[in-house]
Amino acid sequence: MAAKDDFGRAGEERAAQHLSACGYEILERNWRCAQGEIDIIAVRDGLLCLIEVKTRRSERFGHPFEAVDERKHQRLWRLAFAWARSHPELSRGRRIRIEIIGLTGPDAREARLEHLEDLR
Repeated sequence: MAAKDDFGRAGEERAAQHLSACGYEILERNWRCAQGEIDIIAVRDGLLCLIEVKTRRSERFGHPFEAVDERKHQRLWRLAFAWARSHPELSRGRRIRIEIIGLTGPDAREARLEHLEDLR
């Protein structure tokens, strides 16, 4: 299990680097509450962006974006609102957007990175 955790952490680190390079200000990583966890919370262009990171070694079991089904999508929104309620000084007056970063490849540091900026 440790290797899988390391792979996921490496994917999240790569995603955070990508976001920073694209002008996102990372506010928090791996925020947890009773309902679950948000991988990355960031601000860009006045938007509060909650980013789910999915890292896969291959697409054998589907594309990383496919892991975010309707149930997971609704859970991400619940988490987004929970984070906003617990951080009013950072969220007040901001629109919220859910995003996904998918990484595919045997090495997360060099995997193909895809960024879906607005999950609707």
